[in-house]
Amino acid sequence: MRSTLGRVKQFFGLDDEWVRRRPDAWLRRDVLIAILFFLGALLGLEVWRALGFSADSLWPRWALYLSAAIGAGPLVLRRRFPVTVMLVTAAHMFVMGLTQVPVMSSIAMQGVYFFAIFTALAWAPDRKLVTLAAAGLVLFMFGWLSVQWSVAAMNDDLLDSYNAQPAKARDPWFGATAAAVLQGLMINVLYFATAVGAGANSWRGARARAFAHQQAQTITRQAGQLTEQAVVEERLRIARELHDVVAHHVAAIGIQAAAARKVMVKDPERATDSLSNVEASSREAVTQMRTLLGTLRADGQHTANGSGEPTNGAARAPEPGLNDVAALVAGVRTPTFDVRLDDLVDVDVPANVGHSIYRTVQEALANVQRHSTATAATVTLRAGGEGNGRYVEVEVLDDGRPRAGTSGSGLGLLGMRERVRAHHGSAEIGPRLTGGYRVRVRLPLAASTRNKETP
Repeated sequence: MRSTLGRVKQFFGLDDEWVRRRPDAWLRRDVLIAILFFLGALLGLEVWRALGFSADSLWPRWALYLSAAIGAGPLVLRRRFPVTVMLVTAAHMFVMGLTQVPVMSSIAMQGVYFFAIFTALAWAPDRKLVTLAAAGLVLFMFGWLSVQWSVAAMNDDLLDSYNAQPAKARDPWFGATAAAVLQGLMINVLYFATAVGAGANSWRGARARAFAHQQAQTITRQAGQLTEQAVVEERLRIARELHDVVAHHVAAIGIQAAAARKVMVKDPERATDSLSNVEASSREAVTQMRTLLGTLRADGQHTANGSGEPTNGAARAPEPGLNDVAALVAGVRTPTFDVRLDDLVDVDVPANVGHSIYRTVQEALANVQRHSTATAATVTLRAGGEGNGRYVEVEVLDDGRPRAGTSGSGLGLLGMRERVRAHHGSAEIGPRLTGGYRVRVRLPLAASTRNKETP
């Protein structure tokens, strides 16, 4: 019982607060509809008159025309006051059925009554009110027909009592008058059920279309937001890459150039080594800058066959990763600044995680060279954890103190934290109690990460 009641409530939208929006120019359309129904009713009355059925009519032509206008007129406001229009036309149908049968029984006026019920179920904003009103209307109409059927059955019995050939001789279930009323009852069942069902289905269809349109707008809006967010994230990524590349290599070039200047006279060989490092750092900076520029141009440089490869004939260099940390550390070492690397990682690290570790080491060592009096630093790579808790960690320690007058913009540390946040990792960045500075970054690994194969 509860399931059936639930389906009825869902079909008629009894608990739904959605309101169907009237279309543009709705009043002009409904005026045209009312006029067409009125003209159809006039044509029906004239056909009825031409067939000779007007001989027994007590009503003049103008009165019948006026009744037809009163019946079709409310359709002008059928979408504005749908329940009221349904009840007014139903009252018109009842009154015309008692007084002016030619008006009520015409095809056009039957269409008016049907259309009014349909409109009420299709456009009424208060679903409970329209459902109660329609149910009351249907019960009233069927109650009226039931009374007519009872009266007709009594009349048939009286006629049979005076008839020379009683009804039982013909073996009918009921008399001719009752049969006519019963036929009208069955026709009205189909009539009202179709009007109510079609109206409710129209409302449900409009609601589904409105929700689909709303969802499409939401998807479009969210797609735009995601696109904008992706653009912002890509800009931040490029900004981090530019900062890390430029800051690291410029710092290395400055330190190597200063070392070459100090030993140029006393030790030309060491000066030559320092200048060679300057040259290598500058070349590496240019290479990585070209890689970033290639990334920016990648979306617009496709081959004619749509393969997505750059058309300039040169493949971009891969982004540095965990395996490049050793070369990075070696490039930072100078006669006045020593860096030791302890690589304890025994698992395969994803490329994006390895790249973030590389950039962390690069930025941390660049900060030591620019802002610290340290003469040595230690870089430690380690992995740990089990299952979903596995991680890779890098720790950069130095033994120096802050150098006066070298405070930076803070963008490097900001970019470092952004990388950690992108991987849902953790970071510990700051001075140590025992002296020096610590940068420790831990990034999670997938559970499927495998151990490195030993040769």
